[in-house]
Amino acid sequence: MKDFKYEDSLLEEPINIPEEVLNSIKKMPFKNMLYITHVGYFPNKREKGSNDYVLIYCLTGKGQCETQNGTFVLRPNQFILLPPNEYYCYQADIEQPWTIYCMHFNGSMINELNESFDLEQFAVPTNLPFNNQILETWKEIYTSLLDGYTDENIGYANLCLYRFVSFFLFPNRSQKTIQEPEQEDLLDQSISFMKANVHKRFSVDEIAETFQYSPSHYSVLFKQKTGLSPIDYFIKIKIQHACELLTGSNLIVKEIAVKVGYEDPYYFTRIFKKVTGKTPREYKEVNRLGNKASFEIRSNEQRMAV
Repeated sequence: MKDFKYEDSLLEEPINIPEEVLNSIKKMPFKNMLYITHVGYFPNKREKGSNDYVLIYCLTGKGQCETQNGTFVLRPNQFILLPPNEYYCYQADIEQPWTIYCMHFNGSMINELNESFDLEQFAVPTNLPFNNQILETWKEIYTSLLDGYTDENIGYANLCLYRFVSFFLFPNRSQKTIQEPEQEDLLDQSISFMKANVHKRFSVDEIAETFQYSPSHYSVLFKQKTGLSPIDYFIKIKIQHACELLTGSNLIVKEIAVKVGYEDPYYFTRIFKKVTGKTPREYKEVNRLGNKASFEIRSNEQRMAV
């Protein structure tokens, strides 16, 4: 499994496919079979009805969905597929706001898809085993559309949509695909999850819940594997990425702090110095002078050096 590093908070910037692009897609028999209309992060939304199917996947936290079928709480590793032309609204929980992936899609094969796989069964919160391939495919779709609405980018994103939807329709098949001997275990997946979300702040409870552990059990297993607590390990991943940005970009300390999940640059500086022994500015200056400053995330099984 490859590691992710989101350079920005991708989920916070929704992408709406322009109407003229959608009209062009609808005229092409192959392209109009299944296509994306909106993709992104909408923490609170209310609609009388959409012409599209709306898939909402909750990664962490929780939120409330109100539909014609009732009012539901959507929790980590659950998704809901809202049918077209029906009222719905959803909002993040105040105390535990969610991280959600939201995808609007449509196409000439939608009715056939519904008849073949009974999409209406997913109109209530549905459990889904954590699968990092969902995050991989999401990033492929998002970054392709972010590059512009060329035929190539739109075509690639829409073909990725087939795979993205398949993870929700056939979760058992996707789990069989990833259960190879060399496949990372859940603890390894949680480390990949940290790297993918280096710009966010999570508690042990949130990470443990994502991977279906109790917080105490997860903490014990994680420390046995890495020699560090989950939060200490997550902090060092953040600082490692900050070091890369300090030496490889022109961003100022305040901007780098935000990119690794710290709104307060002074607090970030204290954490950075605690981990590396230098302030961010001192670290950047040493590297500017050509001396290699470094620190390591040491664990029982691996070392991650900067």
